[in-house]
Amino acid sequence: MQPETAKVNIDESVLVERCKSGDSQAFERLIIKYQNRIYNVILKICANPDDSAELTQETFVKVIENIDRFESRSRFYTWAFRIAVNLALNFCQRGLKLGLKSLDWENDENEDCKSSLKHYLADEIAADPSQIAANSELVQLVQKALMRLDDDQRSVIVLRDIESMSYAQIAEVLNIELGTVKSRLSRARNALREILESIIE
Repeated sequence: MQPETAKVNIDESVLVERCKSGDSQAFERLIIKYQNRIYNVILKICANPDDSAELTQETFVKVIENIDRFESRSRFYTWAFRIAVNLALNFCQRGLKLGLKSLDWENDENEDCKSSLKHYLADEIAADPSQIAANSELVQLVQKALMRLDDDQRSVIVLRDIESMSYAQIAEVLNIELGTVKSRLSRARNALREILESIIE
């Protein structure tokens, strides 16, 4: 098990070194390895597929431009995620997101979904995200609820609860203290729960 893990790390570090030497095939392999994860993180922050695709491309352009500055003190993907999240947050702060203020919770078609959400929120023992993931309509409601959080809260929830990053990795990606990660995540989860509870009232 350990040799395989080491091999993955060595392969990635070798690819990074080859990228620094101008090896386009090595960079292509890194893109293939991480583009979907980076796209999904950006999409959860921005909510717009087209914008997220453009920001994903911009992320890798930035990676190419700055690969010589990467000193391997952290994992490559952590460094790339930091670039992606920063681009996504800057995008949000510029107010370029469209249609996020017109969230319609009152649609009668969502009544069954709201009922499912009510049962989920009432079951404090089973706080399993897979319960939501199994219901596509519920996923959409949660996604809309996420977009009501401020950018900092949304990003920490995406990285922790969706990407399953460790607190240390999140601190590195967001360039904040470990304690700040924990307190921000706690506030974000509480805020998200309040938003979701307001849907079923």
